[in-house]
Amino acid sequence: MFSHRTDWKLTPNRFTEAQREVSAAGFEVLDLTVSNPTRAGLAYDSETILGALARPEAMDYDPQPRGLRSAREAVAAYYREQHEGFDVDPDAIVLTTSTSEGYSYVFRLLCNAEDEILVPKPSYPLFEFLADLQDVKLVPYPLLYDHGWQIDFPSLYKAVSHRTRAVVVVHPNNPTGSYVSDAERSALNAFCAEYGLALMVDEVFLDYPHDGAARATFAVNAEALTFTLSGLSKISGLPQMKLAWVTTSGPKDKVSAALERLEVIADTYLSMNAPVQLAAPVLLEQRRQIQPLLLDRLRANLEELDRQLGKQKACERLDVEGGWYAVLRVPVTQSDEDLTIEILRKVSVLVHPGHFYDFPTDGYLIVSLITPPEQFREGMGRVLGVVNG
Repeated sequence: MFSHRTDWKLTPNRFTEAQREVSAAGFEVLDLTVSNPTRAGLAYDSETILGALARPEAMDYDPQPRGLRSAREAVAAYYREQHEGFDVDPDAIVLTTSTSEGYSYVFRLLCNAEDEILVPKPSYPLFEFLADLQDVKLVPYPLLYDHGWQIDFPSLYKAVSHRTRAVVVVHPNNPTGSYVSDAERSALNAFCAEYGLALMVDEVFLDYPHDGAARATFAVNAEALTFTLSGLSKISGLPQMKLAWVTTSGPKDKVSAALERLEVIADTYLSMNAPVQLAAPVLLEQRRQIQPLLLDRLRANLEELDRQLGKQKACERLDVEGGWYAVLRVPVTQSDEDLTIEILRKVSVLVHPGHFYDFPTDGYLIVSLITPPEQFREGMGRVLGVVNG
């Protein structure tokens, strides 16, 4: 009755079962995997945000496949103001309800059934489900860690085939927090040119460099056909508002052809709603209030993490440049899943095992740096107590 593309293993894994058991037992769990900024104890300007949705123009239905012009101009203004010197054409922007939908649009644009997309490993596990739903095959290429993370270009060249259509990069990566360097950017452009591939760049965490030095966006990358994805979820800490986008850049002839086809894909669904599009200028402006709060939170928790790590020897933090997460390297005395279950059952703290993000071996834990500070301090103390015990 059901399609093979939804033939996923839907039974809960051991880690999920352990969470349910601890919750059912009534224990208060310290969650160090927090990814929802609206539940991280941050102060939002709710009056302005909610007021922006009450626009009388929202009573008129004006279907525009790429999104309302005013909303696309607001996105272009974000790039112009936040990333000085980067002038993005509003006509090169297609609005979506999420970056997940943006990925789906681009997968459909580029791939026939069973065509291949190269994706980084480790990275966020969402890609697998998106690829299944679009009948696309994912081929991983590794990120290597040696005094920081780097793309393994020899492996990237080995991974390409006649079915390859695009390369995905996450800038900065989730969860490693590594940005694509200028040298890697040039090498990626050369690689795409050599094999006739597109570049897909996920920049949702772009605005969160821990050192305060802004990194360049790919939104105006001209060397290869490039699709850059981002949205309100991280930029303004507003995932519930469901506004994201895909910008298209590169050689003019390829950009024109891609945008014509993307417009038809978007017109088929017309998923964007009017209130959020009309509120886009105000919602994007909210980044000026929420990003400083998040950056302060990230830096404070990272400082606290390093303080606690300095008092023990069993566990270390890997280098992180940006984003909302930190990767801990721990002794391999059991699988990462077994360790996270032990931590949960012994000290009621939730952390993620590295295999959730396709780390190639055991010995890695992932924690969120947007966790409320007191919760983070107490939770990390308990985690390190188990690891060192």
